[in-house]
Amino acid sequence: MSMNIGTAAISHASQTYAAETCVPDAYHFSKSQSTGTRFIMMLTAIAAGVFAGRVMHSAMSVEMALTGLFVLLAFVGGLLSTWSPCGYSSLSLLRPAGRYSFGSVARWAPTFFTHAVGYAIGAVVLGGALGGVSWLLFAEVPLQYSVIGLAVLAIGYGLHQFGFLKMPYPQRRAQVPHDARFRFRSSVIGLLYGFSLGMNYLTYVQTPMLYIVTGVALLSGGVKAGIAVIAVFNIGRCLPVAVNFLPVKDQSVQAWLARWQESAVEVDGFLLLAIASAALMLVML
Repeated sequence: MSMNIGTAAISHASQTYAAETCVPDAYHFSKSQSTGTRFIMMLTAIAAGVFAGRVMHSAMSVEMALTGLFVLLAFVGGLLSTWSPCGYSSLSLLRPAGRYSFGSVARWAPTFFTHAVGYAIGAVVLGGALGGVSWLLFAEVPLQYSVIGLAVLAIGYGLHQFGFLKMPYPQRRAQVPHDARFRFRSSVIGLLYGFSLGMNYLTYVQTPMLYIVTGVALLSGGVKAGIAVIAVFNIGRCLPVAVNFLPVKDQSVQAWLARWQESAVEVDGFLLLAIASAALMLVML
């Protein structure tokens, strides 16, 4: 099952931008797992979250604990977005040219740099817009209400990932413009891809953690906070491309992603449920 899903994602990554309108919704938890197994994993995630929330409540301030939970969710969410058509595309298309050597990697390094810059620009644009809306409309929303609302949403999407609930998944069903590699130099492509992915809603993202991150930015209270929120997610999205600094073949990377496709969905659902449960405990104790 996992290899089939990974193969499908790689196939998506090989299509041109014009034809990339058939990207499927986020994959549910593997149907090869029984309902009982999925239910046990769901309960384990909730129990772990409740326990963690109680421990953090006695060890640190609520604000510090909530910040730590969010940073974990946003960063891991960015990493999990690698398991999507655009993630496969970035890893396979933004690679050093020719055989691996110190020289080829050195010539490729500006591409990685501009790719990161593109993500940074995306965080400023998207995060600034969300933070601006937050400052205008939601700055006075009590923290407890914000946390409860986002936690309930996260629980819904956690159940979605485990296959117990169907949640809406509105996104632009498109990938990065693959034909750009025929028209621009590598560093320009890196910038273009970084900005497209860093805006998060210009291309398809396979983890619903994006919606929680967006919600946090909308309730952050200001432009700087909104930018910081999206930046954490974007750092997680950008870092996997650094694997191209290493002497690994593209086929090996793609095969590894395919093998761990289902596990990525498991981690996604588990963290959504666990972190949401921990956050609820923090604000309700």
